[in-house]
Amino acid sequence: MALGMMKPLKPGLEDSQEQVHRIRITLSSKSVKNLEKVCADLVRGAKDKQLKVKGPVRMPTKVLHITTRKSPCGEGTNTWDRFELRVHKRVIDLVSSSEVVKQITSITIEPGVEVEVTIADV
Repeated sequence: MALGMMKPLKPGLEDSQEQVHRIRITLSSKSVKNLEKVCADLVRGAKDKQLKVKGPVRMPTKVLHITTRKSPCGEGTNTWDRFELRVHKRVIDLVSSSEVVKQITSITIEPGVEVEVTIADV
């Protein structure tokens, strides 16, 4: 469409529209159950407000391994303990204004779930 064919905006109309942002919510936790519950609550809240939602996208689980000797003094048989910590991560993408995101993210977040919100212009 050519620039000359577009309708001019009425005065005062451009201020009434809210600034729309692309918002990425990153959730990470050691507990899958708590993480999935928070993801479901966020997506349900966003769909209630008729927002465009993508996700939750399951990112690869980070597995941190620690191998340590069982014996505190270093004597005796060489026996080892192997511990691991699994960090699960989910990503949810939204397209909305920042005020609506504040309402959606005001839900109670389960203990042990970290939430990171990144806002970008469309």
